[in-house]
Amino acid sequence: MTTFFIMLIGIFIVMANIIGFLSYRKKKNLYFAAFVIFLLAVLFGAIGGALAIIIIRDPFAIFYGMQLGQYLIVNSVIVFIIAIIVSVVKKYNNGNV
Repeated sequence: MTTFFIMLIGIFIVMANIIGFLSYRKKKNLYFAAFVIFLLAVLFGAIGGALAIIIIRDPFAIFYGMQLGQYLIVNSVIVFIIAIIVSVVKKYNNGNV
């Protein structure tokens, strides 16, 4: 059962990053992409929790979904930090030219 949820975490992280990348390509805004990934963390966490409750049939299985959401929130924080670093580097490069 653990391998199923680990695979689910991997699939949701990849899906959230792909959707975030597509939103970046559409809007050309890294902060918006980080926000989309953050919103997907909440959505995929809820989906993971519901799947865990359905599969395991135990009320405490909701914590699997919370753990999934936690990894996705960490992922969105990493994307947000990368967006900040890119913005600082762009400002620095534009200021010195």
